[in-house]
Amino acid sequence: MTALTIPWRALLTSAQSALASERKQQALWLPVAMGAGILCYFNLRTEPDERLIWLTPALVVLAVIVARRLPFCGWLCALVAAASFGFAVVLWHAQRAPPPMSPPSRALLIEGIVQNVEALPQGLRVTLAKARLGPEAPFLERSLRLRLRNDDPARPAPGDLLRVRALIRPPAAPAYPSAWDFQRTAYFNGQGGVGFAIGTAEVTARAGKAPPFSGLRRDLEARVMATLPGPAGAISAALLTGSQSAIPPADLNAMRDSGLAHLLSVSGLHIAIVMSVSFWVCRLLVALYRPLALRVPGKLLAGFAALIAGGFYMMLTGAQVPMQRSFAMACLVTLAILVGRKAISLRGLAWAAAVVMLFDPASLLGPSFQMSFAAVLALIAGWEALQPRLMKLRASPGWTKRIALGVMGLMLTSILAGAATAPFGLAHFGRLQWYGVAANAVAVPLTSFIIMPAGMLAALLMPLGVEAPALWIMGLGVEGVLWVARIVAAWPGATEAAMPLPARGLAVFAFGLCWLCLWRRWWRALGVLPMILGLSSAAFVQPPHILISHDARLVGFFAADTLFIQRQQGASNLTRDAWLRLYGQAAAKALPAEGSSPNATLTCTADGCLFDVGARAFFLRRGNVMAQCGAVAVIVSSEPMRQRCRQSIVIDRFSVWRDGAHAVWLLPSGAEVISDRAWRGDRPWVPPRPQPRAAAEPPAPIE
Repeated sequence: MTALTIPWRALLTSAQSALASERKQQALWLPVAMGAGILCYFNLRTEPDERLIWLTPALVVLAVIVARRLPFCGWLCALVAAASFGFAVVLWHAQRAPPPMSPPSRALLIEGIVQNVEALPQGLRVTLAKARLGPEAPFLERSLRLRLRNDDPARPAPGDLLRVRALIRPPAAPAYPSAWDFQRTAYFNGQGGVGFAIGTAEVTARAGKAPPFSGLRRDLEARVMATLPGPAGAISAALLTGSQSAIPPADLNAMRDSGLAHLLSVSGLHIAIVMSVSFWVCRLLVALYRPLALRVPGKLLAGFAALIAGGFYMMLTGAQVPMQRSFAMACLVTLAILVGRKAISLRGLAWAAAVVMLFDPASLLGPSFQMSFAAVLALIAGWEALQPRLMKLRASPGWTKRIALGVMGLMLTSILAGAATAPFGLAHFGRLQWYGVAANAVAVPLTSFIIMPAGMLAALLMPLGVEAPALWIMGLGVEGVLWVARIVAAWPGATEAAMPLPARGLAVFAFGLCWLCLWRRWWRALGVLPMILGLSSAAFVQPPHILISHDARLVGFFAADTLFIQRQQGASNLTRDAWLRLYGQAAAKALPAEGSSPNATLTCTADGCLFDVGARAFFLRRGNVMAQCGAVAVIVSSEPMRQRCRQSIVIDRFSVWRDGAHAVWLLPSGAEVISDRAWRGDRPWVPPRPQPRAAAEPPAPIE
């Protein structure tokens, strides 16, 4: 019997010839590999050695050498080098970030230079730099965010010195193991803590420097909201300044439930409107003045005017991740138009992604980066695939066909962008909006042709003090969008809570989406398989049966598709909402004082609750732990337990104080417990394990 031999040389030759036909598309995978390297860094449980940064140049040189002889192997080496580059970039950022701060638990007199002022539905929120936790304390390397009292008459401006008595807390810990890590986000954003004022603020005007455009942003927001009071003014200010903090929660929820929340986050649509309006207005003005039109290339001048307007708008709105991506692409599009090249392409999107990850690699983990790039990727790939057919329809005579083509294009845009971003929205927010296409069909034209042009005109007229008519028109358009949002959000089943996609499933879906959109030959269709696998991954993941918050004030039990929560006074609503999203629940039930759940998996008495789903757990309300030690796999208590039980896993107030939130799976083979500290590992943004103030004798074990 002859041994089965694999024709490696033939397979390699076949792969090389296949990829040779896609040579122009191969470079598009380098940013994908760069992102994979960034994800690899964040998935580590220990901080890697900084010397690994120097591995990247060697891999780049190796890829160049190999590519000259073996193009296919050279491309693979280039992918490895790009992944190493992404890993090195995020490691470099992490090593140079200031260490996290541990503010004291008592109220202090805080002072610092105001960097940003945000209007809230009630009161103000300020960001302080060069802050000090006391008059004689050293300056902090990180910024602080403080919410002033609602009745505080102070109106600080960027650059002012603010002094107020406040209570500072470090960024919130994850709501459960694998939940969104606010401490990691704050670590890379340079934020040290958040807090609220307990006294009135003292302001010293112009005592320091403020970031560029921060004062202009505050003044513009104040003037818009003074002219347009209520939700319309808050949304108009958000579109011009990028700050959504003043939007009332009810209207913000209506925009989200109707699928129109993307209109509030300034991104590609908004900067495209600003730059296109600037381009055509400048070109029209040049053409109207004949001596200038004969001597100056109007197209070139209009292109530079559009770039200046886009850059100014990006800085005015705070240079958020969607705006960075949008402006990077807009620059490439404008330059392509000026030199007569293809304006919108996947290559421009790849360059934009690489630039954003280079300067802010941690943004890759956020919904803003993922949804923004997924939407544009789907739109560009869809346009390239449908362009021949759409061009034929566009060439056909008749205004009715052109109008129908425009409506169809608008619907296709909403469908493609919605389908590409829905899995990412589901993974991060646990909600599905079913009528987003209908809402966007009305809201997007209002935003494009009324709201944003009127807002631009109002901004130009503000130095003259005659912006009121333009803002009135902008307000009418915003009221129309709000009307659409409220109507669509009230439709039956407009939004639905669903179990979010796990992180690995989302990564598989993203890889399939890239495979489908980046290749051009028939094998691009193979990307549908990982997309389906990623979308179905939630069905193969068992959520925790028990959750304990980082302060033990919330204890949750998931039984019979229902989340039961034991809540103590002062428990975090944000943690509760994160738990609801994890389980795809719209609301939770209180843990009963006595009784059983519908399928008798949860039985409660005055002493506690017995939870039986495979292995058994007991939630101790009162009494002694000795009564349950060894009888159940897990014992949970919101209070500290002085006695130690070796026959059962004990999770009490001490456990979460040391290791953060806990998740418990009750399996037939036994209980599996993971803490937040075990999940995140030893990373720079994870606080060190707290130590008791005074050494005490360990509790006596229960045999």
